[in-house]
Amino acid sequence: MDRLSGRHRVAGPHRIAIAGATGRMGRAVARLAPEHHCTIVGALAAPADRGQVVEGVTVVSDPTEAIENAEVVIDFSHPGAVVALAQACRARAIPMVSGTTNLPDDAQRALEELAKVAPMMWAPNMSLGVQLLAEIVEQAVRRLGVGFDIEIVETHHNKKIDAPSGTAKRLIDAVRAGALSDEPLRHGRVGDVGARPRGEIGVHAIRGGDVIGDHTVHLLGKGERIELTHRATSRDLFAHGALRAASFLLGRAPGRYAIKDLLGG
Repeated sequence: MDRLSGRHRVAGPHRIAIAGATGRMGRAVARLAPEHHCTIVGALAAPADRGQVVEGVTVVSDPTEAIENAEVVIDFSHPGAVVALAQACRARAIPMVSGTTNLPDDAQRALEELAKVAPMMWAPNMSLGVQLLAEIVEQAVRRLGVGFDIEIVETHHNKKIDAPSGTAKRLIDAVRAGALSDEPLRHGRVGDVGARPRGEIGVHAIRGGDVIGDHTVHLLGKGERIELTHRATSRDLFAHGALRAASFLLGRAPGRYAIKDLLGG
C-alpha cells in the first residue's frame, strides 16, 4: 500500500512534546495546540531554561524525559540539539516533525536513521503556501526555459543569524529542479563583477526590523519579468503548519515525509 493512501489516526487529543519549547516558535506551538486537538505532555529546552513552565508544562533538558509520554514530537530547537533528540525518538519509534534549519550533516543523518523506524518530516518552512510557491517556481522555470534570469530575494527580521534562509534554499532547489541542472549561485554582488552569466541564480538576504519572512523569486526576461512572492505575516502560520504535520504523521508508515505530502502531492 502507498504510504500516503492509508487512513491515519485523527481522533484526539494527541500527546505532543515540543523541543525548543521556550523559543518563539515553541511557545506558539504550545499555545495553538488545543486548536488542533493536541495536548502538550513534554517540553524540552536548553539547561538554562530548565524549570520554566510553558502552557502548564515544566521544561526539562533531557530529550528522553521530555518525550516519555508523547505520541509525536515537534522540534523548533537548535541545530546542535537535533541529533540527541532524533536518537531519543528513534529509541522509542516516536514520529518527529522538525522545523529547525541549517542542520549539520550529523543531524541530517540522525533524522534519516529515525525515518527507518518512525515517520519523520523535516521542513525549513512549515507553510503550505511556501510549498505551493516552490512548486510554482519549479514549473515556471521548466516552462520558461533558458531565456529568463533568476534572482531570489529573502527578507527577515534583524535577529535572524543565518543566511540565506532555509526557505530560500528550498526555492533554490526548486529552481534547479525546474532547470534540470545545478545552476551556480551568486550570493550578492559588489564591485566589478562583469556581465551576468547565463544560468546563474542570484541570492540576496535582507535583514531588518521585525519582518517574519518574505521571499520573492524574480524571473527576468527580455521585455518582461515575473515576480513570485510569499509573505508571512504571523509566526502562528508556521506553528499551525507544524501541528498539522504532527497530526498527519500519526499512524503513518516509517519514512521521510515532506510538507508537499500534506497537499496530496
